[in-house]
Amino acid sequence: MLARTVATPPPRDDPGQTGTTSRRLLLAFAVLLNLVVLYAPDPGTPPASTPGLDKLVHAGIFALLVFTGLRAGLSPRWFLPVALAHAVISEIVQAALLPHRSGDATDALADAVGIALGYALHRRWPGRRTSSGTDVDARR
Repeated sequence: MLARTVATPPPRDDPGQTGTTSRRLLLAFAVLLNLVVLYAPDPGTPPASTPGLDKLVHAGIFALLVFTGLRAGLSPRWFLPVALAHAVISEIVQAALLPHRSGDATDALADAVGIALGYALHRRWPGRRTSSGTDVDARR
């Protein structure tokens, strides 16, 4: 008798865990937000009345970018240097190519602080995963 084989669909994300799909969607949102904040034309509004708010925004968008990237399973070995290069290049692009925008070395420094914060938050987050998808906490 011939055995009937049935193709089984790939396993879906476990509803008890934050799934890979939702992590990738959060990363996509963080990338889009990062690009809009860094490259959209300046609306011409006067500077914020709160000193340092611009630096806080820079640190925040890069912290979000790195945190969501690492949560989505990207390897910090290549993702952190790419994020840092993006921080520096974005300031050069703003200074050289975008009218009504200005590049600022202190913005790049705030971006680097955000990268470090995003990495630190990822390291402290329960249920971290490696780039291969294994749960770090489960290996302990």
